[in-house]
Parts: sequence; structure tokens; C-alpha cells
Amino acid sequence: MANPLLVAGVSLLGLVALALAAQRVGQSVIPTYILAGVALGPFGVGLGTDTVGVALPTLLSLPAALGVVLLLFFVGLELSVDELLAERRAFALAGGVDVGVSLPLGFLVGLAVGFTPLEAGFLALVVFNSSTVIIAKSVVDAGWLGSRTADAIFGVVVVEDIVTALLFAVLSALVAGGSGLDLARSLGVGVVFLLAVVGVTLRGADRLGRAFRPLRGDLFVVAALGVAAFVAGLGALTRTSEAVAAFLAGGLFQNADLTAEAERYLAPVRDVFAVVFFVWVGVQTDPRVVADVTPLVLGAGAVTLAGQLVSGYYAGRAFGLDADGAVRMGAALTPRGEFSLVIAAFLTAAGTTPTLSETIPAFTVGYVLLTSVAGSVLLHRADDIAGLRHRVASR
Repeated sequence: MANPLLVAGVSLLGLVALALAAQRVGQSVIPTYILAGVALGPFGVGLGTDTVGVALPTLLSLPAALGVVLLLFFVGLELSVDELLAERRAFALAGGVDVGVSLPLGFLVGLAVGFTPLEAGFLALVVFNSSTVIIAKSVVDAGWLGSRTADAIFGVVVVEDIVTALLFAVLSALVAGGSGLDLARSLGVGVVFLLAVVGVTLRGADRLGRAFRPLRGDLFVVAALGVAAFVAGLGALTRTSEAVAAFLAGGLFQNADLTAEAERYLAPVRDVFAVVFFVWVGVQTDPRVVADVTPLVLGAGAVTLAGQLVSGYYAGRAFGLDADGAVRMGAALTPRGEFSLVIAAFLTAAGTTPTLSETIPAFTVGYVLLTSVAGSVLLHRADDIAGLRHRVASR
């Protein structure tokens, strides 16, 4: 067996080199990590039992699960209840336009290719939810942070995350199946759990804040990760899904006024585990299966990217942005990423049909690769798109 530390060192430094190359050409690092996972996995060089002493998917499964928890925890952490309430009408209008166009479009694509309504529902969630990670980094790189356009973009992303989390909880319960009574019981338990977490967020956040404020450094990291993992574990136990539970746990910390501490201490930990998650997705991806769904990826990508540009533009106008700002918003919302991959990972483990357990996860990997690359290009070309719109309108 090869020296596992030497293998780990070479692999990690290789990831850094690939990520730097992606950044140099203005692309998101997420596709890079996924492709690296494909190369390292059983369908590539086969790094695993003979090299590090344990199968690579097994080795990465727990840190990958923590990556999911932290990614969705930070999505919830960004949810500013006060800001949403202050501009609730503008956010509701913008989010309603985006949801009303993009979500049904994905569902119709699923039905058009012969999926069942449940399968089409999962496909709709995969192609609907914009990537918070890619968008946040792209907005910072573009110099839009703090602008009215950035506020609108992040407001709509929050609305998308809430809608996705709620629908994911419902669809996850439907996948669990069973009799009508079993399904009702499962949904009932999930709803009770969600209401309990929301109740703790509204009434117990102050106690959480008092308990965490004396903690610093490693103590804060371990305690916060423990709370997030515990809540996520309860979500999985109640079949609500760990992703939804982690999202709500982030909202609990935000409401406890612990956002600054969480971002300071947990952000580096999140980034490390997120890399492991994206690599783990690649490790489990059979490129032959992705190749089989390439026509679906390209067709759905063309339809949904165009739909997102349109829905994002009109969502921006509904928020009160000018035409140029609305164009930037439509372009910024096009990348898909972490939540889509979380849904794919869930279906790989829990899917009850070949479409749910194989086709949609393979499609998701190809779709995320396509939209993260195309979305980065569109965002960096947003001003050119706005200029083209001006020329077309003037004619």
C-alpha cells in the first residue's frame, strides 16, 4: 500500500493547482473539484482501498456529509429576517416572478422527457435553485457587493433556498413512500420537526446566543459544528432531510446574532469540507452515465438558462431595478451548484427508481458543470448583454 500521507499531499496540492487554473480563466472552482473527484475515483485512477486502505467514497462520506451541513448552514445564516421584513413586498414580488417562471419550467422539461410527476419535481428543484456559493463569489469579483443589484440578487436567492428547502422536504417524504397513512405520518413528523426548529429559532435564539458568546476559536467551531450536525441528524431521522435541517440551524444562529462569529470561525472549516463534498460527488460519478444524459443536459440547459435570464430580468424589474441592473441580476442567477448536488446526493442513496437514483444524479453533475461555467461567462458578460439589449431596443 502506498504512503497515504504522501498520496493525500499530492492530491490536495493537485486540487489547489487545478483551482488556481480555473480562477485564472475566470471560472468557478466547483466544476474543477467535481472533475478531480471523477479522475481520483473508481472510474479514473481508482484511488481507494489499495492506496489509502479504505474505499474512497467511504473515506469521504462523513466529511462530505459535514460539507453539506455547513454549506446549507451558511445559506440559512445569510437569511436576515429583519431585512426580508423591511422589504418584504419587493422581495416577495421578485421572488414570486423568479419562482413562477423557473420552477414550472423545470417541471415541464421533466414531463416532456417522460419523467413521472415525482421525478419531474426533483428535476425542477435541480434546475431551479441558483448557487449561493458561485453567485456570492462572482458578485464580489464583479464589484457589485453593496449595490442595490446585489441586494436584489441575494434576496431572490434566499427566496429560492426557502422554496427549495420546503419542496425538498415534501418530495423527500414522498420518496420514502409506504402507504398513504405512512406518508401522512412521515409528513406530519417532518412538519412537527420543522415547526419545532422554527419555534426554537424565534424563542430560544437568545439563550443560544448567551451560551455561545463566551466561546472563541476552536471551542466555537466544535460547538457550532456539533449543533449543526445534531440538528441535521434529527432532520435525517425525521425524514425531513439533513439539508433542510442544516438550513434552519443556520437561521437559528443568525437570529441569535452569531453571524459574525460563525463567519469568522466557521467559514474556513466550511470551505474545506465543501471541497471534500464536491470531490465526493465526482468520485461517485460514472462519466459514462453522464455521457448518456448529455442530450438531456444540453436541452434542459438551453431551455432553463434562457428561462432564468428572462425570469431574473423581470424579477429585477419587479424589485425596482433599472433595465441594466435587471440584466445583471438575470445573468447572476444562472449558475447552479451546491443545493442541486445535495439533492443529487440524496437521490443517489434514497432514489426508488433508476431515474431517481441514476439518471437525475448523473444529469445534475453534467448540468452543474454546464451552468457553473456558462453562468460565470454570462455574469462577467452582463454589461455586454445589457448593451446588446440597448441596441436591440433602439432599433
